[in-house]
Amino acid sequence: MSDLALRVKNLGKQYRIGMASPAYRTLRETLGEQFSLSRRQRNDDAAVDRIWALRHISFDVRQGQVLGIIGRNGAGKSTLLKILSRVTDPTEGFAEIHGRVGSLLEVGTGFHPELTGRENIYLNGAILGMKRAEIDRKFDEIVAFSEVEKFIDTPVKRYSSGMYLRLAFAVAAHLEPEILVVDEVLAVGDAEFQRKCLGKMSDVAQQGRTVLFVSHNMSAILRLTEETLVIERGQLVQRAPSAQAVDYYLSRGMSQEGQRSWCDEEIPASAKPFRPLAIRVRNDGQPVSDSVRSRETVAIEFEYRLDAPLSGLRVGIYLMSARGEYILTSFDTDDLQLYERYATRPAGQYISRCVLPPDFLNEGRYMIGVNASAFKIKRYFQDEQALTFHVDAAGAPGMQWPEPRLGTVRPRLEWKIEMV
Repeated sequence: MSDLALRVKNLGKQYRIGMASPAYRTLRETLGEQFSLSRRQRNDDAAVDRIWALRHISFDVRQGQVLGIIGRNGAGKSTLLKILSRVTDPTEGFAEIHGRVGSLLEVGTGFHPELTGRENIYLNGAILGMKRAEIDRKFDEIVAFSEVEKFIDTPVKRYSSGMYLRLAFAVAAHLEPEILVVDEVLAVGDAEFQRKCLGKMSDVAQQGRTVLFVSHNMSAILRLTEETLVIERGQLVQRAPSAQAVDYYLSRGMSQEGQRSWCDEEIPASAKPFRPLAIRVRNDGQPVSDSVRSRETVAIEFEYRLDAPLSGLRVGIYLMSARGEYILTSFDTDDLQLYERYATRPAGQYISRCVLPPDFLNEGRYMIGVNASAFKIKRYFQDEQALTFHVDAAGAPGMQWPEPRLGTVRPRLEWKIEMV
């Protein structure tokens, strides 16, 4: 008997875009149109744009393996998981799945909003092919893990996104599927619940079940997985041990001059009227460089254009370690005075600039993500790995000792020495 849990061969998924939904037709109209279908087909094909979300994807997954999947937004990761979860069919190729699949693709997937939490647990178990006695045995454990005991008999349409996530993850992880498919949904939960979910996935892996895990959290990828797939523009570009795959992913597409510009193909249509132009890093007042000195101020500049006025816009950065661990998040309207002054930004070109103080970062490689959004209204643009840069610690505190300092920050703290 084969020890494969999944076998994917030449998988591809094509979507048609830019085509309006057709109006409903009567049976007579439908039958009549069949006679002219072949003549119109060429014109229809020319009028419809097509995009390959995935193409030529092939890989195997052994039983009991925990496989990471990483890539930028729009790379095709979620499409791949939807095919493997039988949510959508491939356009070409095939996937052999040995065992039942439990999926957590996005908040609320597989839940019926009108049913209660209790009813949805049994519904999901039935979809997985479990008998009622099996679900009964796991029910109390699922509810305890989800921490929604008080609302278990409330229709889930009244749940918050966090409650949805808690119950959905608890169901997916506890109903014992042979293959657990988890997309990047843990970002919805609070930090404590994220740790709880990661611990549960680790337990699932140790029980010998197969896990496919998509995440932008490189620390979680490194902690949970031994091998990782890197997907780029719908193509599988690398399969390697997770540390090697993460390093490859983080280095792809990065500027080596301390500056990054976006081309039209990298900007989604949904970003309008916001248009990112460039991001750059430099020691304050110095030329742009991908290497800055920790003992001097570090300026991060995000240049962009607004093609129309925007209200409530905030533009910010995420500063991360080379492995994707968050160090800080900051927005240009965090200050109340700037928030009130730029409540509405007229159309035009802008630079939002922030300055990191001297003696702040330790030596090493860092990554900047950018975000432009209106809080709880719309995210215009986000790039989790817009730019990387290197920090040189020459002249930083403690450089008289040759050993590397642990941690991402290296502040110059005030000490006093007294004899008592």
